[in-house]
Amino acid sequence: MKKTLLVLLCICYASGAFCETKDEKAIHTMLAAQVEEWNKGNIAGYMKGYWDNDSLVFIGKSGPTYGYRPTLERYLKAYPDEAHMGKLSSTILSMKKLSADYYFIVGKWALARSAGDIGGSYTLLIHKIKGDWVIVCDHSS
Repeated sequence: MKKTLLVLLCICYASGAFCETKDEKAIHTMLAAQVEEWNKGNIAGYMKGYWDNDSLVFIGKSGPTYGYRPTLERYLKAYPDEAHMGKLSSTILSMKKLSADYYFIVGKWALARSAGDIGGSYTLLIHKIKGDWVIVCDHSS
C-alpha cells in the first residue's frame, strides 16, 4: 500500500498536469482561449485575457504601454492583417504562485506567418479579480 502511494505521488510530482490546482487550470484555460482567439484573427477576443483597466501594463520592444485601450490599439497597429498575425503558439515554462490571487508566469511565444516567423519570451503577472484570472502585466520580447 505504501509503495503504491509513493509511486502515485512520484507520478503526480513528475507530471504537473495531474497536480494542477483549480486556479492553475483556470489560468491555463484563459491563456489557451487567448491563443484560440488570436488564431481566429480576433484581437478583441484575445484581449479578453487582459485586465480591462487603465492600470494594465504591457511592455514590448518599444517600451511600456499603459491601459487596456492603448494596449488593444497597439496590437491592432502591430498586427493589422492575417499575414502579420499568423498562427500563435505559446508554451508556459514556469508558473509560480505568489499569493492566493497572483501568479507569475514565464513562457515562450511564436508566430508562424507569411510576413515572416517571429517569436520570443514573455513574463506575465496574473491576478484574480472578481473571480476571473486576468493578465495585469505582460512583458513580451
